Amino acid sequence: MHLLATLLPMPSFVHLHVHSEYSLIDSVIRIKPLLTQTAETMPAIALTDFGNMMASVKFYRACLANGVKPILGCELLIADTLEGEAFPMVLLVQNDAGYRHLTRLVSRSYLEGQHKGRAVVLREWLTGQCEGIIALSGSAGEIG
Repeated sequence: MHLLATLLPMPSFVHLHVHSEYSLIDSVIRIKPLLTQTAETMPAIALTDFGNMMASVKFYRACLANGVKPILGCELLIADTLEGEAFPMVLLVQNDAGYRHLTRLVSRSYLEGQHKGRAVVLREWLTGQCEGIIALSGSAGEIG
């Protein structure tokens, strides 16, 4: 840890939308270097790869090894119909129930929500599947 980091209080900023190398079209950031840097600057970080949660276990273990609180999540495409316009939404896991719901939504998007090579979550699937999940819309989302 840098000397300056030991003299200053830990900043309260937490990045809630980070893609890793597992977000195949968006990033090349590797988990271990990400967490090495994060440990020096943030108390927690959210991994929100696009359309998948393949890095979750590796990310979680790396966070614990570096003293950083892991926040699991995923950026998904949400639409009313498979043929309709889809908007990105970041979903963060709040607890065990949220983790189960989010993994089911991601799996279902690949099994039932395929349209033109994209995995889409239909808005109706969110009904009854939102406990323990925090949704962020952002500027690119439908609300933004």
